[in-house]
Amino acid sequence: MVKNIQIILTCIVLMLSVTSGTARVRLPRIISDGMILQRNSRIVIWGWASAGEQVRVTFNGKQYKTIATPAGNWSLKLPEMKAGGPYTMKISGQNDIRLRDIWIGDVWVCSGQSNMVHQMDIHDVTYADEIATADYPEIRHFKIPARTSLEGPAKDLGGGSWKAAVPGDVRSFSAVAYFFARRIYKKYRVPVGLINASVGGTPVEAWISEEGFREFPEILKTIEKNKDTAYINDLRKRDSNDGVRTDKKTRDKGLTGPRPWFSVDYVPENWRRINIPGYWEDQGAKALDGVVWYRREIDIPPAMAGKEAGLFLGRIVDADKVYINGKTVGHTAYQYPQRRYTVPPGLLKAGENVFVIQVTNNRGKGGFVPDKPYYLFTDRDTVDLKGYWQYKVGEVFVPSRLSGSGKINVQNEPTALYNAMIAPFVKYPVKGVLWYQGESNAGHPENYLDLLSALIRDWRHQFRAPDMPFIYGQLPNFMDVSYLPSESNWAELREAQLKALEVPHTAMTVNIDLGEWNDIHPDNKKDVGERMALAVRKIAYGDDIVYSGPLYESHKIEGNKIVISFSHTGSGLITNDGGKLSEFAIAGEDKKFVWANARIEGNRVVVWSEEVPDPKYVRYAWADNPDNPNLYNKEGLPASPFRIGKN
Repeated sequence: MVKNIQIILTCIVLMLSVTSGTARVRLPRIISDGMILQRNSRIVIWGWASAGEQVRVTFNGKQYKTIATPAGNWSLKLPEMKAGGPYTMKISGQNDIRLRDIWIGDVWVCSGQSNMVHQMDIHDVTYADEIATADYPEIRHFKIPARTSLEGPAKDLGGGSWKAAVPGDVRSFSAVAYFFARRIYKKYRVPVGLINASVGGTPVEAWISEEGFREFPEILKTIEKNKDTAYINDLRKRDSNDGVRTDKKTRDKGLTGPRPWFSVDYVPENWRRINIPGYWEDQGAKALDGVVWYRREIDIPPAMAGKEAGLFLGRIVDADKVYINGKTVGHTAYQYPQRRYTVPPGLLKAGENVFVIQVTNNRGKGGFVPDKPYYLFTDRDTVDLKGYWQYKVGEVFVPSRLSGSGKINVQNEPTALYNAMIAPFVKYPVKGVLWYQGESNAGHPENYLDLLSALIRDWRHQFRAPDMPFIYGQLPNFMDVSYLPSESNWAELREAQLKALEVPHTAMTVNIDLGEWNDIHPDNKKDVGERMALAVRKIAYGDDIVYSGPLYESHKIEGNKIVISFSHTGSGLITNDGGKLSEFAIAGEDKKFVWANARIEGNRVVVWSEEVPDPKYVRYAWADNPDNPNLYNKEGLPASPFRIGKN
């Protein structure tokens, strides 16, 4: 009898503890300390509790009540408020939650791929002063961790917290978003919230909801198929069995011999000469994917001996591990970050020092990206690392016979990122969207206009804001410079971005002058962000300003000339270098383009060529990386690339 009573009491205690656990009021990640709430908009606070639980929210001296639904959901709308703060908020059920340091201001969703991801920290050499002097506690940044979901919209984010733009935290800010927010804050002195939902290497399709694909039946079929977890797991299993290598450490000769090749005791034999910077495929190693070791004895002056030093190794394709005198000083797992390592005190010695770099390349050209910094330095001395090194192949990756079959990268699948990184906070009122993406769609630019337009419509629907401002950055110049008229996927994608301006309440920043030929992640993030701020001042705040460079508007053919009119001419058209207009190409019915003569006449441009007596087509800056696109307005904003007539 006593034993039965003990069992019953134990069960009651367990039931009470479970009930107590499930009854606790919970909030989504985005509603947390330090948040910025949207001014002049109904404030929405929501979360979860036990079914029927009464939830109270106390804010700005008033209390609001609701009852959790049978499914455990609750939501409250608070009145609109003007900009200001800080405030505290108390949420109570069977437990209490107190949120502090809340501000009312303007909230912006910052999304896209890697150029929106790139933190201030990655560009800390270029923006060292901006990082050191950041003192904008009313600018807040919420970085959403990368996460995917193919099954459907997630209820909450995978993490994240609100950080202030002060030296200790600003390094983690998106650089584009920070410079945007700083300009907006200085202009209006209103708190600025940045919700950063961006993932490198992702296409626009991953950011659209299932509902947003109503006009894309083939994509809807893919979405439905991807909801089958067994199907996805099978594809992932195929991927794991389809690699070109198993354990690099057991196959790389540089790590499996009597002495590793980075050891100071290793004696190099049969190494070949190679130049840094440069790709090994351009220096005698044909179509090689694998592991290549670089070695050089560097003479260090006595003044640098024993000191901590900086080591800049530009960019390396794809991964690297760097050794000095047998000790590891840095490593990076993928190609895009600039290599900036710290050599610890006591490692460098006067005279010869052994520098060894293990480079792993999975596809395409491998090696050291040209036109980047390669040197070792202390406060007073610098050693140039460019020039001839020795190299030896440690491992060759043999392509798998199954390569390309059954492959899936979940983050690139339709809805995958929307479901996990956007859907959980669509109840959170925002001012608008900053979008910087397109590189991953450049392979199929013909679809991008429809997809970008669908994204804009979808997000406006999901955020219940039909006129929500949507500001996006046009792709900058990138890859080899084009010195002859040519075809270009990047130019076609820029054209799609230009045409998307037909969607109301949108603006596009032109970045054709802000790229780098050898880096898909150009260092200049400040001008991108500040141009977005300029566009926002017009689209979202209604300022009477020139916010865009010249955009193609219309044309007419007059004999052997084509006369082009532009919008957004500002105070007038100019060339930014004071020279003749360049990057205009012209063609007749045969569509064989030649470089054209061009001159500015008022707010128009006249284009012609003696080689084309009957012109039909014109292109401007139509290339991956046009040589000198110099058409601007007097406000200093560049004209967008464009073409007249498809071909």
